[in-house]
Amino acid sequence: MTDDEALRAFENGSYPKEHWNHAAHLRMAGCYLVAHAPEEALRRMREGVRRYNECTGGQNTDDSGYHETLTRFWMAVARTFLSGLPETASPAERIQRLVSQFGSRRDLFREYYSFDVGKSREARLVWVAPDLKPLPGES
Repeated sequence: MTDDEALRAFENGSYPKEHWNHAAHLRMAGCYLVAHAPEEALRRMREGVRRYNECTGGQNTDDSGYHETLTRFWMAVARTFLSGLPETASPAERIQRLVSQFGSRRDLFREYYSFDVGKSREARLVWVAPDLKPLPGES
């Protein structure tokens, strides 16, 4: 499946649920970031994850589904990584490099947070800034 096909499937809820993992999230983030300004990419990712969860039978509640802090964290990681790649790289190559670099590192947030951000109800609902070190690209 090409990146465009994967993005369409994600947006319409037909992306195979058995393949919806951390690497797939990053792929979608990369698709949005190579095509849109950062704020628009974040908006689309937020809406897309919520919609995809609902399309596949999930719920977005205080305790499950969409997670604001992890979404914003990973969008920042992806944005910073992509901005460091050569401009001559194609969008598909940039997305593939992003997934190759971070697809198996879903616990990277532990280097930035002193608590389990994934299990935090507050962090699920609203942005919580890292408390151990700044986000990539910030000082």
